[in-house]
Amino acid sequence: MNFKLIDSIGKVLKEKKAKKFDRIFVFGVFQNEENSFLQNENLKEFDFIYKRIKQLDFKAKKGKNIIIESPVYSLIYGLDKKDKFDYDSLRNFISGSSKIARANKIKDVIFIIPGLPKEYYTKNGIFYLSASIAEGAELGLYEFKKYIAKEKGKHAGKIIYPEIISIYFNCKFLTITKVLRNSAEEGFDFGKKNSLAANFARDIVNEPGNVVTPEYLAGVAKEISAGRNIECEIFNEKEIVKRGMNAFYGVAQGSKNPPRFIHLVYKPKGKSKNKKNKKIAIVGKGITFDSGGLSLKPADFMTTMKSDKSGACAVLGIMKYIKDFDINLEVHGIIAACENMPDGGAQRPDDVVKALNGKTIEIENTDAEGRLTLADALTFASNLGVDEIIDLATLTGACVIALGEYTSGVMGNDEDLINNIISVSRISGERMWELPFDDNMKEKLLSPIADLKNVGNRYGGAITAGMFLEEFVPEKIKWCHIDIAGPAFTKSGFAYNPKGGTGVGTRTLLYYLIQHKI
Repeated sequence: MNFKLIDSIGKVLKEKKAKKFDRIFVFGVFQNEENSFLQNENLKEFDFIYKRIKQLDFKAKKGKNIIIESPVYSLIYGLDKKDKFDYDSLRNFISGSSKIARANKIKDVIFIIPGLPKEYYTKNGIFYLSASIAEGAELGLYEFKKYIAKEKGKHAGKIIYPEIISIYFNCKFLTITKVLRNSAEEGFDFGKKNSLAANFARDIVNEPGNVVTPEYLAGVAKEISAGRNIECEIFNEKEIVKRGMNAFYGVAQGSKNPPRFIHLVYKPKGKSKNKKNKKIAIVGKGITFDSGGLSLKPADFMTTMKSDKSGACAVLGIMKYIKDFDINLEVHGIIAACENMPDGGAQRPDDVVKALNGKTIEIENTDAEGRLTLADALTFASNLGVDEIIDLATLTGACVIALGEYTSGVMGNDEDLINNIISVSRISGERMWELPFDDNMKEKLLSPIADLKNVGNRYGGAITAGMFLEEFVPEKIKWCHIDIAGPAFTKSGFAYNPKGGTGVGTRTLLYYLIQHKI
């Protein structure tokens, strides 16, 4: 899709079109502003809309919409109340309207954005508005229909309509200067690439476990590194054992598909302007399928476990597109990829394994496997001398119980880093909330025969899982853990997330990383 900013609706109206229904004008309307939303004098051509709205007694509740076919093909779309507006409201508006446009096979969509508070019309505000517009369309129109015969070989994520999206900010006091226009164009570009990264992650999440194995993920990592200023190293099972990653290998040993440890490195081109030479590691949980191991999951809890690789897929999405953003950081993408399966070689409850940092772990439940793979991945990242580590993991059902299906839990050892990630998530629209560590809960992880056990009791399970991971990150390194178990995969779809993998975490971390642009 192509995105562009327009200064005059009048000029667009005068453009000749081969077919009337090739394009549609889409008006966002706030609740209680149904009779005043056409603020700009240049929009007098649309006075007929007021008459139709009054005739239909249209109330601009969130998502409610009507189509007016004559004299100008138009869509009126409800945005709820203005005081509830944020960047995610815009994504939802663009997504919902774009789906209607696609259903009607419309190629050209002209969005009229209603007047917003003045703070949105700064250079940064226009950038984020424009990025949100691109994300709303690209994310909302995503589909994964690769395996449906009637789609005639349609590729995952392919979008047919619309082709062109034009944006008009309907605000009396806004003058689009060259600075704001450049900011808008940069926002469109960032939002589109950010969405491509998230959709790339979605594609891999949606692939089933018989397709995506640890070796498959390693192959994707190699493809990402080819010609992209990205370094890549892959450890096979022999190297994993040789290096002492026994917590990771203990999970992997029950599967016929061998594990792979993936390490990708992005370095800024040329001489870095970053005097501190800051390094960040992003670690993703990469369980390509989780049966629970010998602590076998019930069937109903196993059907979506292809999504247990969502953290790893987010890392791959970030590393695939990171070169496009001129980020002035050294960024490491790390994935410990394996299956958790219950064959004769599988890890048992009561086993004791020794992690890469030398700590011993008693296995109390083999379905608490992600934290074991992450333990060695976090130690590996720490040994690289990085300044920050951020991990993404579909780690606990307890986090879903605590925060619901749409919010990720954030924990860590540095409050500034945690606050920064949560602040950025408010811009990206990927909801996150801090869960507090509690030293009183450390005793839940004590083992009588080892340094740790891999589960606490049933209370505060997301927090004790995070505190387990903390044991594998030195205090001197800032670390943030994001439990994405709730929003990583949706059975019904929500907002601009169709059914399946959401790519959660990808966009938030790219928004975070562009704070360090060259």
